[in-house]
Amino acid sequence: MNWGASFQIAAVYVGTVVGAGFATGREIVEFFSRFGFIGLIGILMSGYIFVFLGSKLMIIAAKINARSFQELNTHLFGKHFGLIINGLMLIMLLGVCAVMLSGAGAVFEEQLGLSKSIGVVFTIALSIITMLVGIKGLFAVNVVVVPMMISFSFILLFFSIQQPFFLENILYIPFAEDGWKSVVSPFTYAAFNLMLAQAVLVPVASDIKDIHTIKWGGYFGGIALTMILVSSHLSLVNIPNLESYEIPMAAIMKSLASSIYWIFVFVIYGEIFTSVIGNVFGVERQIRQYFNIPTVVTVIGIFTICYFGSFIEYGELLSYLYPLFGYISLTFIILLWMKKETDS
Repeated sequence: MNWGASFQIAAVYVGTVVGAGFATGREIVEFFSRFGFIGLIGILMSGYIFVFLGSKLMIIAAKINARSFQELNTHLFGKHFGLIINGLMLIMLLGVCAVMLSGAGAVFEEQLGLSKSIGVVFTIALSIITMLVGIKGLFAVNVVVVPMMISFSFILLFFSIQQPFFLENILYIPFAEDGWKSVVSPFTYAAFNLMLAQAVLVPVASDIKDIHTIKWGGYFGGIALTMILVSSHLSLVNIPNLESYEIPMAAIMKSLASSIYWIFVFVIYGEIFTSVIGNVFGVERQIRQYFNIPTVVTVIGIFTICYFGSFIEYGELLSYLYPLFGYISLTFIILLWMKKETDS
């Protein structure tokens, strides 16, 4: 059992899931916070799935020695249906990468007053440099950024608790025309994030191999994700018209803790960046199984596709793509839940 490796796995797990939508708060608003107290219950349900199914996903991947998400999906779905799922995974990863780049552009535009294209191009250039380092680069970035994200989410919660009507805002259940989504959101949210996270978690698990190390890495990562979700939600429900912001977490920080606002903007950008490289890392691993192309050529090709998608409005892109991908991913977590670890 290697505790250091477990914490590294946990950091990569958190860094992969906490992407543009999560770090900016837009994703949490879309799936949970706009439903008020019902959203908090949904977050706890999602957290349970993250802890136990995230760990199970990596254990199965290690046991079958899967080098990419394609091999894990073939194991779960069978050869023919697995092929369809892997095709959808590639489309989803590219779509989410476009959302991440759009989120990076939104940070530059909304928070720094620079053009969106500068943010997108800068993120692509930085990602290519990190990708050339390989999985060590992925570990290094996450080990720095993830603890900062956890710390800031609790700092924000500390300031939010001191606001008037804090308890009333937490318990309030607002009217939502699509209120029925609050019931399925915990499952679609966890399914979507776990299905995409396997692009990074599968190769990481097969590199580590030790089952106990992987299991505890999954547990730590799932618990950390739940804690960040809960603290972010408790802060978000305290701002009026929370659905009107592209980056609601930055809006809260600006009003409650302006002295550390710019550091927080850097942390948000860092989390977006970790998800960009995580997704591209997964796609690059997949493509390399079919074609013997140099890493740099593959990565540039992936970013070229994502670049054009990134110029759709960030909030609009997220609110359409993420719920859709969530429904597609439900089959994945049902089969993962049904699969026995001993079957692997």
